[in-house]
Amino acid sequence: MFEKLRNAFSSAVKSFGQKDLKEKDIDEVLFELEVALLESDVATEVIDSLKDDLKQKLIGATVEKEQIANVVKQNLRQHISSMFDSAGKIDILSNIQKKKSTGEPYIISFMGINGTGKTTTVAKVAYLLRENKFSVVIAAADTYRAGAIEQITEHAKRLNLKIIAQNYGSDPAAVARDAVLYAKSHKVDCIVIDTAGRMQTSKNLMDQISKINKVVNPDLKLFVGDSLAGNDTVNQAREFYQYTKFDGSILTKSDADARGGAAISIVKATSTPILYLGVGQEYKDLKPFDKDSFLESLFGAEEISIPQTQPEIKSPQQQEISMQKKTEQVKPEIKVELKQELKPELKQEVKPVQVEKIEPQIETKQIPKPAEKVEQPKPAPKLEPKPVAKQEKIQFEDEEDPFAGIATKDIEKFSDLFDVPPPENDKEAKELAARIRKWISQGRPKTEEDAKEESIEETMEQEDAKPKKKRSLFGWGRK
Repeated sequence: MFEKLRNAFSSAVKSFGQKDLKEKDIDEVLFELEVALLESDVATEVIDSLKDDLKQKLIGATVEKEQIANVVKQNLRQHISSMFDSAGKIDILSNIQKKKSTGEPYIISFMGINGTGKTTTVAKVAYLLRENKFSVVIAAADTYRAGAIEQITEHAKRLNLKIIAQNYGSDPAAVARDAVLYAKSHKVDCIVIDTAGRMQTSKNLMDQISKINKVVNPDLKLFVGDSLAGNDTVNQAREFYQYTKFDGSILTKSDADARGGAAISIVKATSTPILYLGVGQEYKDLKPFDKDSFLESLFGAEEISIPQTQPEIKSPQQQEISMQKKTEQVKPEIKVELKQELKPELKQEVKPVQVEKIEPQIETKQIPKPAEKVEQPKPAPKLEPKPVAKQEKIQFEDEEDPFAGIATKDIEKFSDLFDVPPPENDKEAKELAARIRKWISQGRPKTEEDAKEESIEETMEQEDAKPKKKRSLFGWGRK
């Protein structure tokens, strides 16, 4: 924001720093500054006051050429800051709190021309008050513009606020009066009145807004202006101030304003402060106007203040005397510095002698190192049995198995048929393995008892397979 105004001031500061402080040079730079400020929508009365103030402070002043730019910058900053200070400040939230303690509602009336974003600003202020825990009612006093009541009603629905409205063409002062009566009966903290947009040249409409203010007697009258309109906004503010004597201003669309002269001009023309800046379309995009941040955006961070008194011009004899005094004061300082520089050199020569005494301490610290290595073999014997155990297992696995090649089913069947107990040693295991292999080679013969049992089972199965006789009414017979 305000890039053009910032560039105008910075270019003026640079041009002053490149020239001497003579009247001709000052007039040339001030003329360039005037043109740049006019392009930045700064009012002529503001420019004239800036030029006169700078000219009075710079002509005849003895300032070093390197510091001229800083002097000009500080003077411009102080002049604009004094304009904002003379306009004063208004703390809406604290004023509402004070009025709330009396039991009366705080009334805010908005005014401005068409298309400045007045209705949206009303909704933003209502949102701000609601966020600070104040109860709010909105008065739809714009009964002329088509869609104005629907627009403010939609804002009230989104904000969940009460709205007082009538039909189109009704008296806006009556609507505002109804809102005041509702707020008093329901103990509402604040009333926000949206009025119709009107041109400052229309006398009838300007008389109407003054009528609303007389009927309702608002605690705060705010002018809503478009910062992009430039000098036209300043003229609007001047005309509205003559009819309504508003208390402050809100500038909309400031996020897109590259010139920034409207804020300074309105403050100078109406002697009223800028309260808020509209910087977006959302309800929360209402930024309080801060003088320090505004000046910082124009001139950068504030530097050390320069005294306002003008330095006196010294004669050449006085300058020679002052130079002699300075040289006399400098000589003893140089001697002291030389003495102080020699002292640390002597101390540094003694330091290496102390280092030699520390050498035997370093040798004693190296003695415990081999002792730590001697204690390390303790865990070594624990590691020795591990590989031995592994070798025994490997040798045991490599021995020949007497039952190798014999299926486990054959071993189990052989032991069941002949009731053979398990072997207790290697010899019995080898003998048993040989018997099983022989039994397998003979075709796995069975014992006599097992053969008889199998024959009996076969005969039983054959009999079960034969068809059984069924008994008829006259005896047994086949079917």
